[in-house]
Amino acid sequence: MDVDAASDAYLNYIRVERGLSRNTLEAYGSDLYKFTEFLLNRRLSLSRVKRDDVVDFLSSLYRSGLDSRSVARHLVTVRSFFKFLVTDGIVNTDPTTNLESPKIRQTLPSFLSVKEIEKLLTLPDVRTPLGLRDRALLDVLYSCGLRVTELVSLRADNIDFELGCIRCIGKGDKERLVPIGRKALESVQKYMAEARPRLMRSRRRAKLSNAIFINAHGGQLGRVGIWKILAAYGRAMGLRKKLTPHKLRHSFATHLLDRGADLRSVQMMLGHADISTTQIYTHVMEDRLKNVYKAHHPRA
Repeated sequence: MDVDAASDAYLNYIRVERGLSRNTLEAYGSDLYKFTEFLLNRRLSLSRVKRDDVVDFLSSLYRSGLDSRSVARHLVTVRSFFKFLVTDGIVNTDPTTNLESPKIRQTLPSFLSVKEIEKLLTLPDVRTPLGLRDRALLDVLYSCGLRVTELVSLRADNIDFELGCIRCIGKGDKERLVPIGRKALESVQKYMAEARPRLMRSRRRAKLSNAIFINAHGGQLGRVGIWKILAAYGRAMGLRKKLTPHKLRHSFATHLLDRGADLRSVQMMLGHADISTTQIYTHVMEDRLKNVYKAHHPRA
């Protein structure tokens, strides 16, 4: 079986048998495409791939500017690919066996200060339907710390306006409840009452959406659209680095911990399966503990 046919068979396998999400499938497909292109450029068949070839592939990713976390993800894809090939008898040996994953440098999450968040929330022109939508969108992202895919899939019945919480579906189709602040609820209510009906009526559209956040044509606002909206507001603020949904998620977690929230509660609100993932925010807790020590220890 040639490289392209084996790649197609593997992608079909993980789509049908493993039931992975669309975003995960796209990531696997993108990583595998780079690897198969690497093999084709070297005129290597799958049965001839050696450990050194995989190492060279990973090295080429570093040279292209990818960080260690991204390179490690590519290795996970290649490992999974060869495991499939060996199981199906397409190749006899797995060249990724005993190949160590790159050591991932732990980087501190990038986040906005409280003042920057306050400035950001003043930018949307709430005299317009799109401005009301953007204000509600920003409020929900910061108030709840949602992932962009979770925001995209929100429906009106996912928000309990009485209890003040959002029901969202996270990674692995796991459902969780996240509190939503009063100001964010007010923004959403105003948007849904005044702006969303006008957007639904505006222009010609092929298909209306029941998602909360919609575009100017009445269709569902997608991940790319949200990224573009945030990037535009980031430029308007004069931020040096791009404003992303994940930066607002980091800001949500950092500000909670900075004001005394415990790590386990933040883990539950973020929807992290393992608390070790949430521990990237411990820099905030360390600073707070130092301040507590200096303020209260008699010999500080």
